[in-house]
Amino acid sequence: MELISVTNLKKNYVNEELITPVLNGLTFSIKLGEFVSIMGPSGSGKSTLMHILGFLDTLTSGSYIFAGQDVSTLVDDELALMRRHKVGFVFQSFNLLPRLSALENVTLPLIYSETPRLERQERGLKMLASVGLSHRLSNRPSQLSGGEKQRVAIARALINNPEVIFADEPTGNLDSKSGLQVMKIFQDLSASGHTIILVTHERYTAEHAARIIQIRDGQIISDEPNEHRKVYELHANS
Repeated sequence: MELISVTNLKKNYVNEELITPVLNGLTFSIKLGEFVSIMGPSGSGKSTLMHILGFLDTLTSGSYIFAGQDVSTLVDDELALMRRHKVGFVFQSFNLLPRLSALENVTLPLIYSETPRLERQERGLKMLASVGLSHRLSNRPSQLSGGEKQRVAIARALINNPEVIFADEPTGNLDSKSGLQVMKIFQDLSASGHTIILVTHERYTAEHAARIIQIRDGQIISDEPNEHRKVYELHANS
């Protein structure tokens, strides 16, 4: 089943009379359950593309269909609802609130959806268990390692059972061992049917995905199945 379909997508930024093209006519699709890396150097447009796909920004022209819905027709409030219910984000900087515990950080998105407190707790416990952090429920971010912070962020991204998870340079602030643990979690999530879109400038990280879309200067220069996929890390220690 096709989840995302992008056709001739263009994005320009306008500053007074200066028009800066960032994405120059991208066309591709992503199926439900795919694990795709969007790879490119700094300034290639990959982060802008992720922001559009994740309903954080809007396209200038072309079309973006998500689960059969034309995203270009949505107003800001509708885009906000899509962000809340359809996607989860994992960022390089974790974006955890320092005064909240791991469990409170994970359940934070449920507060905005007015989920009852007991259900929030149950779902938060389940998500933290799924990333191997049942023993860190009450710890604040300052009491967690970098890898643990990112696993909390992944649990938070999963809490609303999104249709797709966007991971923007998720191993950028981690040592190599913690980075492998995080990529193992993404591979496990992919194996269980989640759609993962990984944005990175590192080929080593990109090669954990099943497919790599390479972007340069706002254009797709290659879109191929990953024949050199790194899967042996699935046996790394959690």
